[in-house]
Amino acid sequence: MTGFGIAQAELEGALVAVEVRSVNNRHFKCTLRIPDDFTVLEADIEAQVSRRLIRGSVIVTVRISNAAARIATRINGVRLNEYLAQLVEALGTEEASRVDRGQLLLLPGVVVEDGGAVFLEQLRPAVLRLLDEACDKLMAMRQSEGAALREHLVEYGKVIRTRVDAIRLRVPEVIAAYQARLRQRIDGMLAEIGKTVEPADLLREVAIFSERSDIAEELVRLTGHLDQYESLLDPRFAEPIGRTMDFVAQELLREANTIASKSADIGISRQVVEIKTAIDRIKEQSQNAE
Repeated sequence: MTGFGIAQAELEGALVAVEVRSVNNRHFKCTLRIPDDFTVLEADIEAQVSRRLIRGSVIVTVRISNAAARIATRINGVRLNEYLAQLVEALGTEEASRVDRGQLLLLPGVVVEDGGAVFLEQLRPAVLRLLDEACDKLMAMRQSEGAALREHLVEYGKVIRTRVDAIRLRVPEVIAAYQARLRQRIDGMLAEIGKTVEPADLLREVAIFSERSDIAEELVRLTGHLDQYESLLDPRFAEPIGRTMDFVAQELLREANTIASKSADIGISRQVVEIKTAIDRIKEQSQNAE
């Protein structure tokens, strides 16, 4: 989610530049850096950025050069003299002369702007247009980074699918190996007393073991989540995927943990370790995807 974009234009003799930077963040956070005279634009800028970007820490910087003359203020001498005349009439000349003249500048109408409001109305659409241009450049940089990120995420999915297929093939082998070990152990014990195990009893014990360690349902769910994960990485999928991918990774991890807890086979456990390693990498990289 890192990116950078800048756009600038001239407006009534003033140079206006808008710069947008973003770094990774699982949520959206917007920080604005705008000249004090134009903070009234903050709400419009933040609203437009939030429509363009979904995740990331975004810093928007607006620079306006040579704008001082457009928003210069002056003292309205006529209004100031009117206030002074009222003070003399109310307090007398001597008392009126002791009044802090600086306080008079705070009275309504004494300090006025020349052209500031007009310039601000011209500035608003110009800044928003430049903001869109800067966001376009930032998004182009993000897309380039996202293409490289997608290749890694696709590989992690392939690793998980390969390990799931290996587990699925291993399950019948685990049951057969358990049956062979059980028969060998029981035959060894019963041989000492001249007895043999009944096939039905052996099958019952194997069936109990199979039911207790059955992971077929977990494999189905894990495969389903993996299918959804791969669909998110389809280039034709145009919606933001970062938060959805984070959720899918959580579900993949949940099923992998269940498989690990239900299976006592070391071969399956090793495959689960590889699956969980890939999921951890997906979870880490999903924070960088919008």
